[in-house]
Amino acid sequence: MYLSARGRTRLYGMRNYLKIELTSDSKNAILTQEWQKVPATKVLVFAEEDGTAPLLKWLDEMPQKIQDKFIVRIERLAAMGHELRRPEADLLRDGIHELRVRHRHDNYRMLYFFCGGDAVVSHGLKKEDAVPEKEIELALRRKQLFEKNREKHTYRE
Repeated sequence: MYLSARGRTRLYGMRNYLKIELTSDSKNAILTQEWQKVPATKVLVFAEEDGTAPLLKWLDEMPQKIQDKFIVRIERLAAMGHELRRPEADLLRDGIHELRVRHRHDNYRMLYFFCGGDAVVSHGLKKEDAVPEKEIELALRRKQLFEKNREKHTYRE
């Protein structure tokens, strides 16, 4: 198989890696490309002290098209976990990530973080330029609350 340093092939929910096997005479090597399933990531929704989920309240106010796009992003986050990258997701700072959706000329974001292998979605917002610092700080505070008491801050229907 021809390998290119410029391009990477990705399959939905799969990660590729190269495997090098030396032959018995140690002079020749066999190079193969293999695919490994990325483990599924559990996606949780952050809950406030009273059990409400700010994300769901925000999402209910969004048009159906935006809701549908974010459902797809959340499914991709569940399938890809830490492997999810631009244009669907990006790392902001201090362990806070964003799920990215563009609809017409508007940019929408869901902020999330990882805790014990699970992804926890904090809240959503519509942004103009960069994600405002106050929104990142809110996600960081929620991350601290979640890490202190996971059960209390996991939304349950």
